[in-house]
Amino acid sequence: MSQSNRINHQPIFLLSTKPWRENSLWVEAFSRDYGRVALLARSARTRGSELRGVLIPFVPLSASWYGKEELKTLHRAEWLGGWAQPHSRALFSAMYVNELLMKLTAREDPHDDIYAALYRVMQSICTQENHVAALRQFEYALLNTLGVAPDFSLDSNNQLIESEKYYWIRAEEAVCHVGESFRQPETGTVAQGVVLQQIQQGQFSQPKYAQTAAKVMRELIDFRLPEMHTRLILQQLNQLKSRAETFTKPS
Repeated sequence: MSQSNRINHQPIFLLSTKPWRENSLWVEAFSRDYGRVALLARSARTRGSELRGVLIPFVPLSASWYGKEELKTLHRAEWLGGWAQPHSRALFSAMYVNELLMKLTAREDPHDDIYAALYRVMQSICTQENHVAALRQFEYALLNTLGVAPDFSLDSNNQLIESEKYYWIRAEEAVCHVGESFRQPETGTVAQGVVLQQIQQGQFSQPKYAQTAAKVMRELIDFRLPEMHTRLILQQLNQLKSRAETFTKPS
């Protein structure tokens, strides 16, 4: 932080808010230059507060704050525009991204690469009907920047990943080349090299690649976060939807 302990017009995304004392908000945000920060928005829950209508998630904001302690004081915030709020399944994707950042990043650990990836994935979630590729790319970029993702460009023998070959992926281990007849063990996921390449590129040429990519990233994320609340909620909603469809089918 600067010597004056004042930060002005810093690009941020809100990750979460919770009531603080009588009429304030405790805000967790991810900033471009300072990583995740905790901000106290004083009187933000009062009717006349300038912050009340500005502190919304999933859209880019500009924030100014000051303070020496871990909990800074937010004194100004502005909406930078960009896109509308997500709805339906896109809302769960946006919430999932925020939950990943809340659980995997430390406060005031700057990662401008993560902010750039966050901006791209939120833009995709909020503006594109199909944002699966962007979500997979964000997951990998996040884990890779934090130093906990396997290298998807080289295998365990330092050979370039080849699109037609098959590889075994497991958390905390290098990507291992295997044959097509490889019998998958109880842990890890087997994927074609093209899937690993397309995760990094954020583009899937075929739906089957996107499905395998989801399994690969789930393997890596579940190792660190076995219970993601947003994922559990989405699974429960999908189960309810399936039951409802079964119930309403004509006999």
